[in-house]
Amino acid sequence: MARLSLSLLLLVATVTLVSRGVHTWGRSKVVRKFQDIPETYVYVQQALWFAMKNYNKASKDKYTFKVVKVLKSQEQVTESLDYFLEVKIARTMCKKISGENENCLLQQDPQMQKIEA
Repeated sequence: MARLSLSLLLLVATVTLVSRGVHTWGRSKVVRKFQDIPETYVYVQQALWFAMKNYNKASKDKYTFKVVKVLKSQEQVTESLDYFLEVKIARTMCKKISGENENCLLQQDPQMQKIEA
């Protein structure tokens, strides 16, 4: 049972990607508040790619991480499009040095699945 729990260890990360423009006349006006949108929506996929690229860049871990499940995807319309993404991510077998993370397999060894705080 403990082995199963360790093998299912995934990092839950809330990734908020908000594109902001220069607002010279005050706050941005919300045209449409955050609403759920499909995870297959092209801009959601682009936002996920961007967020994970920056997450991996900022992470001190020597392995890359990738999204294993989208829990929530929302879009808000202001002067720009704002996205709120909640995802589960996991450590892959690919090291950052390789530059590859699209086709990386997830770690299978329970010791390697642990995420450092």
